[in-house]
Amino acid sequence: MQYSEPENRQSTKEDTMLQQVPNRKPQPEQTGSSCSLVFLASASILIGLATGAICGVFRLFLKGLETARTDLALRFLHGSPWEGCFLVVGVALAALVAVEMVRRFAPLASGSGIPHVEAVLSGVAVPAPWVLIPVKFIGGLLAIGSGLALGREGPSVQMGAAAANTIGRLLSLGQADCRALLAAGAGAGLATAFNAPAAGAVFVLEELVGRFEARMVCAALGASISAILISRGILGGQPDFIVFHQVPPEAIAKQLFFVMTGLMTGLLAVGYNRTILAALRLADRLPVSIPVRAVLIGGLAGLVVWLDPHLAGGGDWITQAAINNTISWRIIPALFVFRLIFGAISYAAATPGGLFAPMLALGALSGLACSFVAQILSPDTALATTPFVIVGMASMFAGSVRSPLTGIILVMEMTGSSDLVLPLLSGSFAAMVVAGALGDTPIYEALRLRAATGRR
Repeated sequence: MQYSEPENRQSTKEDTMLQQVPNRKPQPEQTGSSCSLVFLASASILIGLATGAICGVFRLFLKGLETARTDLALRFLHGSPWEGCFLVVGVALAALVAVEMVRRFAPLASGSGIPHVEAVLSGVAVPAPWVLIPVKFIGGLLAIGSGLALGREGPSVQMGAAAANTIGRLLSLGQADCRALLAAGAGAGLATAFNAPAAGAVFVLEELVGRFEARMVCAALGASISAILISRGILGGQPDFIVFHQVPPEAIAKQLFFVMTGLMTGLLAVGYNRTILAALRLADRLPVSIPVRAVLIGGLAGLVVWLDPHLAGGGDWITQAAINNTISWRIIPALFVFRLIFGAISYAAATPGGLFAPMLALGALSGLACSFVAQILSPDTALATTPFVIVGMASMFAGSVRSPLTGIILVMEMTGSSDLVLPLLSGSFAAMVVAGALGDTPIYEALRLRAATGRR
């Protein structure tokens, strides 16, 4: 399955892979006998341990690279223009190396990787070989760590799926069991990426397979739990984002404001999806090769890192700043548009990298803006800003990915805000309604359709 379009638009190795598998979902009776539930659970634990180790180290290295990138950029910001040029060239070369690794060794490692995992589980693509893991690992470090606006979850999910498929084959398991373990490995990758074990398990059922299966649930839980145990040993157990004060449960009368937040953010989520797809279509038409395109986009990312390193990368700094309410309302529109376009351009570079983290940053900005609007509409009502930001994050996920339960649980685990269930449900519901009313295709489904036509 292809996620980066070849320069001459001819058939490639990934297209051949797609043609070898019929367009149908495999049925359990067609895939041989299944192993016992105890053995499947034991295998899922093994897969979780492997995924937690791989993705935990991946995330640890990303943190180190982000710190080094920021420190370097702040030092160069006050230096000579030549130092800034050095930074721009360095990021461009990192993007070039990442995309060349993908093209030469594992074309399936391009982009997020989640659409490919979904295609495998739907029976329309073959699993990625084990070589994808080092390519995705190193390529992801180069692309995300150097400053492209990409998320860490895509590489983590696809590496977890590849590790699970490799272990399943080594254990000589049947296709049905390998499928369950592959989904579990993908969920473990998401759990590790955001320190969110429950979200990883729900992601398997809601987004990847789309239905409840007892064996799938067992495998997903086993893999996510064991992956988190390993990754927390590497990274620690603190949530991704720090909420400095207790978030009070909001009164029923305020739920309309969270519905408003969901409506607004759902509209923006549709714009986000369409901007990503428009950037990919534009990249298809550029009269340059994929490596040249990666160099140009990498150079742009290097310029952003040089001018303001906090605006580069996945966007966690922006999300935390929105939670802390340290972003002025005056710059929110410009910051949102910049991150929207920068994220879409970064994804068009065809390097390894996901969409979740940049998406959540945009949702946080949307929620922050809605908190200011709510305060204007109800000046006599005390409204905390943080709940709006958290609801905006979940609403953006629900409107874009169309997996509201995963988004709600993910955001609650990332922020430790389990007392905001009702506002999160209200916002996610409204975002789903807006996206559905506008006839927008969920982002991963849209990317999967692109891949089926030979585009990234």
